[in-house]
Amino acid sequence: MGLDIRWPIGLMFSFVGVLMTVYGLVTGGDAEMYHRSLDININLVWGVVLLVFGALMLAMAIRAKGGEGPPGPK
Repeated sequence: MGLDIRWPIGLMFSFVGVLMTVYGLVTGGDAEMYHRSLDININLVWGVVLLVFGALMLAMAIRAKGGEGPPGPK
């Protein structure tokens, strides 16, 4: 069993982080949308947070394997 749990966690959080970051950038000019969150683009902020966490998980998975990359069929 060579599956490191950091691979799927990192990929999932990175994917969701990219989606939220792009959505935050696209809707950044809509003041009405972010009025309830005190005019903070919460999608952009949390998208970047999730993206950084996902990248950190992927970096730790790569470092643990010695830079071999994700496990695949042999």
